[in-house]
Amino acid sequence: MSDLPKGPVRRPRRGWRRAEYASLDFETTGLDLGRDTVVSFGVVPVRGGRVVVGEAVHQLVRPHLPPSPRSQTIHELRPMDLEDAPPLRDARETLRQALRGRYLLVWFADVELNFLMSIFAGPRRAWRRRMIDVRNLAIAVDGQPAAVRKQHGYALASEAERRGVPVASPHDALDDAFVTAQLFVVLARKLPGRPDPTVSELLRAASPLPARVERRFSRGI
Repeated sequence: MSDLPKGPVRRPRRGWRRAEYASLDFETTGLDLGRDTVVSFGVVPVRGGRVVVGEAVHQLVRPHLPPSPRSQTIHELRPMDLEDAPPLRDARETLRQALRGRYLLVWFADVELNFLMSIFAGPRRAWRRRMIDVRNLAIAVDGQPAAVRKQHGYALASEAERRGVPVASPHDALDDAFVTAQLFVVLARKLPGRPDPTVSELLRAASPLPARVERRFSRGI
């Protein structure tokens, strides 16, 4: 598939509140990127530094293979729940419009990144340039995260609890996207030394961690 969603206009020195974002979460049949596919997605816009709940999108997707037993225990979507949903080739236009012209907010970028590439193609670098990994932003805000990691970890639910963000339905695509969006708004105001950061500063702070550091924080996502 092709037709990459149009990216945001890049203005490196623009304050973060002046850009638009789309908080994205996928639920999938599994995590085998060569085999598995999307069963639902949630997209929640952030505009003017606020979460825009009224424009959120939640879409079920009928996969070409059933969700694995393990994935069903996580997101609780059974084959019968997906029978009447559109296939990905039809649902992708809804997703494309929801992402159009916006920076992307995700929790642990590699998962969403790889599924985005399988849906729309496009070079990895193009996706990375518009993607803010909110998990990495949380690590950057902590500055010295070793003690925090030992006590709390950097799973979405535990970070939400620590930051006072409510979680209603863990592993529901819409709720996870909503939680990620709220965490982004909280964390964007806490970046050390940057009380009102630019978009570029947030992108840089949330950039991929070195492999040796990532191994320390990858458990419990």
